[in-house]
Amino acid sequence: MPEESIESLVDRMLAEERISRRRFMRHLGSGVAFSSAAAFLAACGGVKGTSTKTTGAAAAANHPKVAIGQMVFSNWPLYIDRAVLKAWDKQTGGKVKYIEDINDNEEFFGKVRPQLQGGRAIGRDLVALTDWMAGRWVRLGYVEALDKRNIPNIANLRADLRNPNFDPGRKFSLPWQSGMTAIGYNPKKTGGTLNSLDALFDPKFKGRVSMFGDARDSSGLAMLSMGVKPEDATIDQVLAGIEKIDKANRKGQFRRFTGNDYTQDLTNGNVWVAVAYSGDVGQLKKDNPDLEFVIPEQGAMRWSDNMMIPQKAAHPYAAETFMNLVYEPEMAAKITEAVGYVPPVDGVQAVLEKTDPKLAANPTVFPPPELVAKLSGYPNLTADEEQRMNEAMQQVVGA
Repeated sequence: MPEESIESLVDRMLAEERISRRRFMRHLGSGVAFSSAAAFLAACGGVKGTSTKTTGAAAAANHPKVAIGQMVFSNWPLYIDRAVLKAWDKQTGGKVKYIEDINDNEEFFGKVRPQLQGGRAIGRDLVALTDWMAGRWVRLGYVEALDKRNIPNIANLRADLRNPNFDPGRKFSLPWQSGMTAIGYNPKKTGGTLNSLDALFDPKFKGRVSMFGDARDSSGLAMLSMGVKPEDATIDQVLAGIEKIDKANRKGQFRRFTGNDYTQDLTNGNVWVAVAYSGDVGQLKKDNPDLEFVIPEQGAMRWSDNMMIPQKAAHPYAAETFMNLVYEPEMAAKITEAVGYVPPVDGVQAVLEKTDPKLAANPTVFPPPELVAKLSGYPNLTADEEQRMNEAMQQVVGA
């Protein structure tokens, strides 16, 4: 086995919570610096560097064609047109076991981390994780390299998504969907339209606001409300954003901190203003047509969720044939119609201009340059700073 890189070793120790970075550095006796950030679209940010283990795996990727049986895909809720699953089943003669069990990146990682750390399979052939978490799995060697010979439609990947810092050249990942994190709300409850992140902290909505428990999105929106662009933020500015959330929370501003499960509260009216994902609200309008999604005047967060094959997956070839299918523009258009997120596949807008012109003109699905200019990636933090951020947010969420 290739020798583990210093960068990977530090990340693994911190992820396992066995040793602080400060203690490790003292034992090591030298300085090590690396970044762990995520971004999206033209920024294409992420975590810089990969371990020698994963680099070696990339060079040796070889998944021969085999008979396809069951393929297991863990994804986020409300994130696919199930006709796509049936199309893959019919095309391959296999069967997708599709599990909507990713509600929060850290929560999902915590669930499968014991198997990953033990070098075991996690019972999935595909997972879809957000940039920064995808970068962690790449760094720690928890994913299989892609055999791109089985994914010829990778040629349709948008140029601005081909070289994220956490996975240059996309050796281990392909974007599933991209999107924005901003505000979902009910104007009938709020008394009118909203266009400012200040609504999240407005006392007149006390107890009727939900905030993500994820430190990156929540602190990012708080920083934007304070005039700080998250992708340029220092750790002190990140912590200041979390402090703003903490102060509001202690005053009872937030009904609760959520993962993707905010949708029920927003739909049924328990929450009037929610930190929300761009694609969700369009789907939720089917149950509550009063709901709206807004990119506030101060901006919003941008991200991608990424398909990856976990270590020792039982059916990597099947997973790659699925990736290939969803990178056909026509099939990707079906997913876009169902979920309303930003597609990573070239040609989707042209398909939708013929089949759904209204969606093709939707700026939250195909954002124009002036909207993209208002978006920000996540902070570019070291592993030590990331740990400080998570600990600070956990104190708020647990308060």
